[in-house]
Amino acid sequence: MSKKGKLLIVEDDAEISRQLKWALSDEHELHMAQDAPSAMKILQTKKPAVVTLDLGLPPRPHESVVGMELLEKILQMEPSAKVVVVTGDNDQENAMRAISRGAWDYYHKPIKIEELKGILTRAFHVYSLEKESRESQEEHEGKGRLDDLVGTSPEMNAIFAKILKVASSNVSVLVVGESGTGKELIARSIHNQSDRREEPFIPINCGAIPDTLLEAELFGHEKGAFTGAHVQRKGKVEFANGGTLFLDEIGDIPPTLQVKLLRFIQERTIERIGGRESIELDVRIIAATHRNLKEVLLTGDFREDLYYRLSVVSIEAPPLRSRGNDILLLANYFRNKSCADMKRPMARFDPSAIQALGEHDWPGNIRELENRIKRAVVMSDGPVIGAEDLELPYADQGKAKKQTLKVFRERLERDFICEALVANNWNVALTSEQIGVARPTLYDLIKKYDLRKQDYTFSSPAE
Repeated sequence: MSKKGKLLIVEDDAEISRQLKWALSDEHELHMAQDAPSAMKILQTKKPAVVTLDLGLPPRPHESVVGMELLEKILQMEPSAKVVVVTGDNDQENAMRAISRGAWDYYHKPIKIEELKGILTRAFHVYSLEKESRESQEEHEGKGRLDDLVGTSPEMNAIFAKILKVASSNVSVLVVGESGTGKELIARSIHNQSDRREEPFIPINCGAIPDTLLEAELFGHEKGAFTGAHVQRKGKVEFANGGTLFLDEIGDIPPTLQVKLLRFIQERTIERIGGRESIELDVRIIAATHRNLKEVLLTGDFREDLYYRLSVVSIEAPPLRSRGNDILLLANYFRNKSCADMKRPMARFDPSAIQALGEHDWPGNIRELENRIKRAVVMSDGPVIGAEDLELPYADQGKAKKQTLKVFRERLERDFICEALVANNWNVALTSEQIGVARPTLYDLIKKYDLRKQDYTFSSPAE
């Protein structure tokens, strides 16, 4: 016998509560609450899958204020719960307000038990499908992660393999790529996978510090070495002893300092500014740049011998626009993280957002994507993120639709099917099994919503 689903009924009318308890207790694990505080206690301990919520609750039973506030609290605590709101027979406005705030469905008093049972059956079914989909996606993302690096594209798989190979050695690594492509995350991952993981990882942005201060920042200084040097100060290289020094934007380091850095890499000793003592250090160097250093070598602005010392192994971080379906994978990752950090109900991308994510060129790469997702989570009015929330254009943005409840439900269904297909690389057989519908039914839904693989597969330009 299958396990009963947990159902919380929030209803202050004693007669209706008895009626619902009699009608539904055989099919569900039933929990009853008469007001908002008792409902929150049950929610914390039982974590129901489905909640029926009367919007008219004490101490203001003739208004919807308490019910609306409780709806928001329920979705904050249990974002995946399906909330079915209960309204008066002529209260369509409050029903639509509740739907826009994340309620799954609604029904009117007086209650028709068979109609309510049908709504609850669908709610439990969708909850179960979404739970399976989340677990599948988490497993999928877990396979495509190394530390904070996320991706399943061939480019990222190659980077993961290179990180694991190079981590166990002490050779210098040069990470190249456009700004915002995650070069520091690659450097941190190399450190985290190495034997030095318990020791410091010290980053320094060579392009953000004036040339006159960069030498002291790197190598430190003795007391009295120059005006204002009132105390002895260690540099970043010393602080990284035993661990890893990450030199970001190494291409911006001045030629005079390149000589001193080359000497340190060769001899593994430094002298602080104004000092005479040689200090032996055990530091691994990882450098990064958005510049093409081979071109800079030709101008004489970067030493050739230093370049070859730094680039024993070179890793290229690909631009986001060339990473195909990693765009949606990263968007989901940042959305989940942002919703959790901001304690907001879990949102989902609608087809317009998915289309816009794939069509955008991403000049700011991963940094731009993360910022757009954070902003969308903050600015979206309901549980769905659209292209307009991302502030991205998309091909069908002129086709505005009237936002009826039917349109809203279809939008969620289309989004759910689309995400499942993308996660399974458009494998219809696997998707139909995962979301619990027959394959012919899934084909009908794909046809109904005009879902086409080419519209949601973000290929690189080379492809």
